[in-house]
Amino acid sequence: VQLMESGGGSVQAGGSLRLSCAVSFTSGDRFSSYCMGWFRQAPGKGRERVTVIDSNGGTDYAGSVKGRFTISKDTGESSLYLQMNNLKPEDTGSYYCAADVACSRLIQGRAKHWGQGTQVTVSS
Repeated sequence: VQLMESGGGSVQAGGSLRLSCAVSFTSGDRFSSYCMGWFRQAPGKGRERVTVIDSNGGTDYAGSVKGRFTISKDTGESSLYLQMNNLKPEDTGSYYCAADVACSRLIQGRAKHWGQGTQVTVSS
């Protein structure tokens, strides 16, 4: 499984960005079977779970982004998205896409598959 993020950039506070994660599977894997999520890491801080979407489309968000960020997926395109609105300087960091067949592992930050990350910078 390979994950490739895109869509990061620099915006002013209050702005929006949409991150994408393209997922490539080896033979036999199905995107619909995977739990997917977005994590972020700010400079000098640990990795933080931002949001998760399970195989049934159920979602969970960190309190700090609830109401501002929306996770979605396109099974036909094997892609994961993160719409980020009303961005704040504290949202700055590297954003990573993650995938695992077990949501329990992903939620704990121990997902089997990770992307390389895309940088988001929010200026005040």
